[in-house]
Amino acid sequence: MASTTQLPTAPATLPEPAAARRRPQKMGRSRPNFLGGLGGWLWLAVIIVPVYYVVITSLKNQAGFFTSNPLLPPAEPTLDNYKLVVENEFAKYFTNSLIVTVGSVVPALFVAFMAAYAIVRGKGRFLSWTNNVFLLGLAIPLHATIIPIYWMITKAHMYDTLLALILPSIAFAIPISVLILSNFMRDVPNELFESMRLDGCSDWAMMWRLALPMTKPAVITVGIYNALHVWNGFLFPLILTQSPDTRVLPLSLWTFQGEFSVNIPAVLASVVLATLPLLVIYVVARRQLLSGLTAGFSK
Repeated sequence: MASTTQLPTAPATLPEPAAARRRPQKMGRSRPNFLGGLGGWLWLAVIIVPVYYVVITSLKNQAGFFTSNPLLPPAEPTLDNYKLVVENEFAKYFTNSLIVTVGSVVPALFVAFMAAYAIVRGKGRFLSWTNNVFLLGLAIPLHATIIPIYWMITKAHMYDTLLALILPSIAFAIPISVLILSNFMRDVPNELFESMRLDGCSDWAMMWRLALPMTKPAVITVGIYNALHVWNGFLFPLILTQSPDTRVLPLSLWTFQGEFSVNIPAVLASVVLATLPLLVIYVVARRQLLSGLTAGFSK
């Protein structure tokens, strides 16, 4: 008789453990964070209430400012304060602030970006020493240098000029700009630089064609940060300028200060007008600004 070959049978499937057969239980609803919500609403009130006060007060006349409830909207809103601000050479002060801000931020970004690229991509003791000098500039407070700056500006015969405001603003904007841009530039993969170098690109081409597009959010963030400081700067215009022709917006508030009183609604109307350009810049560059501020949190 021919012997039949018995094929091996598959082993019986072992029963799954009871813990594995259990279906994952749905997570119950977490407890609402009442304390965090209360803190959020309090912080919103801290921000919104002053803005609300500034706007509604700018729509009151000077008599209504002293007689009405400060937190209630005016019964008869008026735009006379804005008209008064515009008629008091607001356009000249706005133009001066714009010239000082653009003239300070653009050169500072240009120099800081090239310095950050050289520090990150270059080698040598000189670049390391240069980086330490920039870091040292962060430790020097602005108020401690006002006397030497005043002496240098007067010796250079630039007192009471817009250039006297632009040059110190550039000097104080470069250190923080180099620090932020160099940290962002270190996150650019080295392989991208090497591939462009193999294609025959120089360092100058790699800086503008690769490093700049990759660090664009950081450049915009640093630019807005420096523009806020220069636009709202008060100490340099107070010390280094004198005539109305070189007056900027922060100093223009003195125009509404009389000998015995201050026109508060007009002052707040000028504050609203001076804030509008910054609000427009934020709306236009909001995406780039937020991406620059939140870069690195997902790493």
